[in-house]
Amino acid sequence: MNQNIDKLLNSFRRISSITVIAVYFLILVGGIVRSTGSGMGCPDWPKCFGSVIPPTNVDQLPKNYQEIYLEKRLAKNERFVASLEKLGFQNTAEKIANDKSILVEEEFNATKTWIEYINRLIGVLIGFLIILTVWKSIKLWKIDKRITLLSIFSLILVLFIGWIGSLVVSTNLLPWMITIHMVLALFLVWILLYVNLRSAFLSKTKVNQSFMPDKIVWVLIVGTILMFVQVVLGTQVREEVDQVADGLGNLLRDEWISQLGIQFIIHRSYSLVLLGIHLLYFFWAFKYTLRKSPINLWSQVLVLLIILEIATGIGMAYFGIPAFLQPIHLVLGSLILGVQFILIYQIRATKKVKLNHI
Repeated sequence: MNQNIDKLLNSFRRISSITVIAVYFLILVGGIVRSTGSGMGCPDWPKCFGSVIPPTNVDQLPKNYQEIYLEKRLAKNERFVASLEKLGFQNTAEKIANDKSILVEEEFNATKTWIEYINRLIGVLIGFLIILTVWKSIKLWKIDKRITLLSIFSLILVLFIGWIGSLVVSTNLLPWMITIHMVLALFLVWILLYVNLRSAFLSKTKVNQSFMPDKIVWVLIVGTILMFVQVVLGTQVREEVDQVADGLGNLLRDEWISQLGIQFIIHRSYSLVLLGIHLLYFFWAFKYTLRKSPINLWSQVLVLLIILEIATGIGMAYFGIPAFLQPIHLVLGSLILGVQFILIYQIRATKKVKLNHI
């Protein structure tokens, strides 16, 4: 391959890799925001208490600050509800308009404010990284237009995620809005991983000679779909945990699990199904791939992550849901989906490359 083209691909791959890592770090920080109850640390968006740099003491705010920011949030929600009605989402609009939890305005807490503020700063950093990714991808237009187009789409998506984030704040952390926000972040990771992997395979000349039966990738695809469902279930369980915690005044953590319903039982039992499917995948992958090949190594990482994910779930279930385990559990689930995507791409791309060499 032309050295100049190879240089452009390597440069793009480096920045897209950094962007993926940054998005995962943001997911971790988002989990910390959630576990510390800091989601409403800043009652407005994109500023925090109307400032670029938030206050450190309640004395820096007007006495009626709660009423001020509640009115701002309600005004934004009215516009959002009106937009939903125009788009035909009458039931959703009605639920938001009649949800009394939105009317609750939290008191200022400097620690929570700055945790949420740091979360937003990292989001801004990711925005700049994706802009840089797009700029690097434009140079690859003549080499692979799909990389450029998907990089541009990732920028559009991150702007949309930012807008959804503003609605999460204005609706006072409505549970289903948080779930949508999380799902979109996972799609962003997949798009960034795709363009990164595509650029990597464009510069490869060596072909992995392992024979990979179709059943392997199909088992992995099924495992990925089930894992995605598990992550969504996990967000719903977390929503239920928040409700139980609020009902108990954020006290008696050891009793939270016993107060959870059927969703938690499904989420817990479902993890064993996922483990079984991925152990089957790993057995086949270990059998058919070359030792120390990328697919073999990533397969080992996948099984390790699943074991760690189950271990953190057990830790939360039997030790009163320790706050530090919550964001770790979330990030591990997100990492599993990322590794699954990498493996699916590598297996399918390797087979295509081999066919082209026949």
